[in-house]
Amino acid sequence: MEPTAMTSLDVSSDPLKRMDRKSERSPTTKKRWRTEDEQRIYSSKLLDAIRLVRRRSAAETWASPKSREVREAADRVLAVEARGRTRWSRAILSNRIRMRSHIRKRRPPSAAAVPRRKSAPVWKKTPPLQRKVRMLGRLVPGCRRLSLPSLIEETSDYIAALEMQVKAMTALSEILSAAAAVAGGSGGGDAARPAQS
Repeated sequence: MEPTAMTSLDVSSDPLKRMDRKSERSPTTKKRWRTEDEQRIYSSKLLDAIRLVRRRSAAETWASPKSREVREAADRVLAVEARGRTRWSRAILSNRIRMRSHIRKRRPPSAAAVPRRKSAPVWKKTPPLQRKVRMLGRLVPGCRRLSLPSLIEETSDYIAALEMQVKAMTALSEILSAAAAVAGGSGGGDAARPAQS
């Protein structure tokens, strides 16, 4: 009976075993951003946002380029779909609010700034692993000062969300291109049809 008790004790105390059990208990975390319902809802909201961008850019001559506005709209819809559960989604939404206030309160150009002294690069003194962690924190919105476990969690969620975004934008571009080709073909066919005497 003693070996059996020791074996059960070893299995329960193994951290890798406990991690596997936790992953089995919560399989929904792995499927986030990968279900068909989430992709369909995001695609529908993305299409509405793109239509709004096209209407706005057609009415306003000072608008920024369409490609940039479409990208911002896609990121904004993605952040809204995250429902504030992640730091990167909250950072995207707060950055949008900051940009609006900055446009409204644009300051006049100041006088010539005094050139700053170039200090020694700090990145040369930091260890390689810490350097890579900082670089990763700059790539994910709002994650510059996170611990490594939190940064990895945010990065994995952000990558999964971007993968869904790419799939949705690719599908929408194919649908819009096909619709434009059909509309152009029907118009060209009517124009090329000879007049009947």
